[in-house]
Amino acid sequence: MKFYRLIHLAAAVFLSIFAGRTQNQQLTPEQREKQMLEAIDKETERLRNLLDLEYWQEFYVDSILTHDYTALTKELEDMAKAKVENTDLYQSVQDKWMQQIADSFQKVFTQEQWKQYMKAGGQRAQRDRDRRREKAAKASADRKK
Repeated sequence: MKFYRLIHLAAAVFLSIFAGRTQNQQLTPEQREKQMLEAIDKETERLRNLLDLEYWQEFYVDSILTHDYTALTKELEDMAKAKVENTDLYQSVQDKWMQQIADSFQKVFTQEQWKQYMKAGGQRAQRDRDRRREKAAKASADRKK
């Protein structure tokens, strides 16, 4: 269940950008960045405790999350500025970055850590992303017919 904190962070980023509000307050870009960095720190700490990460692995996890969440946020902001209203497009961008994070983590974690990570929720998240990707591909194929 704790893995879903990562998913919830992505959803919070998505919602705060899409709606422009968090907890009924308008957040400044600095406040949003601070909130994101705090969530990244919590997720890094959670993974350190869950997987007994080495110091260098913790550094990479923090770097991966910081880079990828920053890129995710920018991409979602660009979509919001372009007034994209299709929520499926926002979901596909979020899935793309969550997959990027998972792929990067797999390179950093040992096989045992990766198995534990997947058992802690990564497997379900991967399955959900795969289902959404298949559904989108099927819808696209149906439109081409």
